[in-house]
Amino acid sequence: MTQRTGYPDGAPCWADLNTPDLDGARRFYSGVLGWTFDEPVAEFGHYTTARLQGRSVVGVAPKMPDQQHLPSAWSVYLRTSDIEATVRKMADAGGNVFVPPMEIPGQGHMAFGFDSTGAAFGLWQPASHTGAQAFDEPGAMCWHEVNTREGEKADAFYRRLFPYEQQQIGDCKTFDYVVYHLEGTAVGGRMQMTAEWEGIPPHWMTYFRVEDTDPAAERVRQFGGKIMHGPFDSPHGRIAVVSDPYGAIFSIIGPAPTPAS
Repeated sequence: MTQRTGYPDGAPCWADLNTPDLDGARRFYSGVLGWTFDEPVAEFGHYTTARLQGRSVVGVAPKMPDQQHLPSAWSVYLRTSDIEATVRKMADAGGNVFVPPMEIPGQGHMAFGFDSTGAAFGLWQPASHTGAQAFDEPGAMCWHEVNTREGEKADAFYRRLFPYEQQQIGDCKTFDYVVYHLEGTAVGGRMQMTAEWEGIPPHWMTYFRVEDTDPAAERVRQFGGKIMHGPFDSPHGRIAVVSDPYGAIFSIIGPAPTPAS
């Protein structure tokens, strides 16, 4: 068991969920991913931290009364050491700052907005809260990607914010995917949305690692969620896109099946 203590600027370092039913969400994610939860903090809108073996993995918060009309969703936060400067770059690059930088006392500073193609994401400047302490292991987030219909525009936007090295791994026709690297390490990706994504807005997708995708997908159903796509095999593992009981969509990924001998 290892504990991660930090992330480089530009890396997804945290994710959180807004949900209409905090108790129901805790039951679902405990059953599917094995999380335990801290007591909700009233002064922070009853925000609660999910944990694996005592290490933080994500946050979960109930919707505020004026948010009930908004869809339940997962949000990703990119780490920055200077949130004010990054927000200025965000605006200059064509993004939309929805929540300007604000301090979370004792924890750090956050901001939230939309990239130049309409995908929502957050920024996090850490103080005592340095990000998820468990990462890339069963039950923890392991990957994030922005899905958009304007791939080149999104690449240019994020390149203005952080020093990503962007590597095209698709053929740009049937599969247009760019991996974002920081100092040689892959930290996220960008997927070009095609006609098959009709009706789905641009968004960031959060992936959680599981030991075995198919049993995890069955747990999603068992605890009231839905399978949106898959499970299917990929070069990086077996993936399923799923929804919790309240409509928040995320992906799970486990090892590819071992070929029969």
